[in-house]
Amino acid sequence: MPARLGELLVRENLISLQQLQKAQEAQKVEGGKLGFQLTKLGYLEETQLTEFLSRQYGVPAINLAEFEIDADVIKLIPKDVAEKHQVVPVNRAGGSLIVAMSDPSNIFAIDDLKFLTGYNIEVVVSAEASIQAAIQKYYNNTGPAADPFAKIGSMDDIINEFEEDVDVAEREEVVNAFDLEKAAEDAPVVKLVNLILVDAIKKGASDIHIEPYEKEMRVRYRIDGMLHEVMRPPLKLKNAISSRIKIMSDLDIAERRLPQDGRIKLRIGGGKEMDYRVSVCPMLFGEKIVMRLLDKSNLQLDMTKLGLADDQIAVWKEGIEKPFGMCIVTGPTGSGKTTTLYSALSSLNTPDVNISTAEDPVEFNFAGINQVQMHEDIGLNFAAALRSFLRQDPDTIMVGEVRDFETAEIAVKAALTGHMVLTTLHTNDAAATITRLLNMGIEPFLVTAAVNVIVAQRLGRRICKNCKVAADIPRDALLNAQVPKDMIGKFQPMKGAGCEVCNGTGCKGRVAFYEVLKMTDPLRELILNGASTGELKAEAIKLGFKTLRMSAVGHFMNGVCPLDEVTGGTASDEY
Repeated sequence: MPARLGELLVRENLISLQQLQKAQEAQKVEGGKLGFQLTKLGYLEETQLTEFLSRQYGVPAINLAEFEIDADVIKLIPKDVAEKHQVVPVNRAGGSLIVAMSDPSNIFAIDDLKFLTGYNIEVVVSAEASIQAAIQKYYNNTGPAADPFAKIGSMDDIINEFEEDVDVAEREEVVNAFDLEKAAEDAPVVKLVNLILVDAIKKGASDIHIEPYEKEMRVRYRIDGMLHEVMRPPLKLKNAISSRIKIMSDLDIAERRLPQDGRIKLRIGGGKEMDYRVSVCPMLFGEKIVMRLLDKSNLQLDMTKLGLADDQIAVWKEGIEKPFGMCIVTGPTGSGKTTTLYSALSSLNTPDVNISTAEDPVEFNFAGINQVQMHEDIGLNFAAALRSFLRQDPDTIMVGEVRDFETAEIAVKAALTGHMVLTTLHTNDAAATITRLLNMGIEPFLVTAAVNVIVAQRLGRRICKNCKVAADIPRDALLNAQVPKDMIGKFQPMKGAGCEVCNGTGCKGRVAFYEVLKMTDPLRELILNGASTGELKAEAIKLGFKTLRMSAVGHFMNGVCPLDEVTGGTASDEY
């Protein structure tokens, strides 16, 4: 309610000054809104209050008790959102949704509802007590909030709207920022973007690709490491769709020549939020958009559940729990390096430890950890952040990625001066990380002194539990996959037959393959003598080191992943 509601009611002689003061005192004690207290104390009838608000804001008044609201309309707004904003959906007409509110001036609630539902919001006013009663009546035990994706619409429905929407569909090219913004706010565009965002969550996607070509446009999801085409929106909508996503990401919709990066935070009901890391890149026929889904609720911080073997966990813990040194995680993009690092930071995050991180981007925020977002355009890079951290009395430092000699040099020096440094590199395996540091220009004696442990990881596809069946695999194929000879015949190979749960692929979910290389004295001696990557790996295997291939074979023998993940997937021979 506006701050002057009480004064306006007194001026209209609807209540006395004394009644206003008593209602304000009750409001201070019990909370809630002033109008609710006035009606509760009997100073004002609900009909009087709603009629007054109707005149004040120029919107219709409604008595919710006289209406029977359709269940499909109620499902458009989840219960937690209705309770948060004190709103009830009343009816829908075309692209508009009529919503009853006790405070028609709450533009934040209106914007929130517009984004969530994809409808234009038309407000009617109702008393707060009536809205609370309606929420209790329509949402109690019906669980509309249980389905945060309800009633966004199907692809076919939305495409039909595009065909009917002449203003949108006939626009071949959007030429200025005003038209771009107007097109992005069209109801079908809003609904389509919402559909893409929430459908990706439902399908368990890790990334969304929106790609314009010369004569068509496609949307693909990366599910369990594989890209799947899910829809082909009308090509004429490419600029409207990219502009809508830019608006949601707080990016410049008029800039279509340069790459941009942003972030979307989507509330999906039940108090759950999903972050999307947005990357927009200009291509030959428009802007390609890639969005990475970051679900904090699924972030695995328990080190014992990452997929590491017990002996590997022991080596990794020993490395990160030392008071100083460098612990490195390596692997390709999307292999789970961030999860491994965050699990390590979580185990180290205690009140007596000062932890600072330099990340690009900051994917998840954690209480008790000082996280810094990199901004290359203003000179805040990993090297600059590291220098600053060393003046901030740190115990543990996490550097998102070592990309150049300057960052590597500062990180190594920090590791040698009493700090624990966690970081990532892009290399094929753990042994290659040593060679990479040497190629960057770090002296061999500094590498051997600074590095405690190196973890290399990949993600492979997991056999679908719903359609897992025994597989008949020839002995030669097993030997080719480097299954130990003495183990052949002692385990049952498995595969996925393909079902609705896994969309016929036979695989559902991911499993991690790890190798953990501990810096030992024999390895240090080889590094100082200029040994190759192959020599380092051979020596490590003699000391009990398990390669990525060995990890993958172990998962295959345990019936977790199919054979092609060992022979032609993420743990092929080069690893």
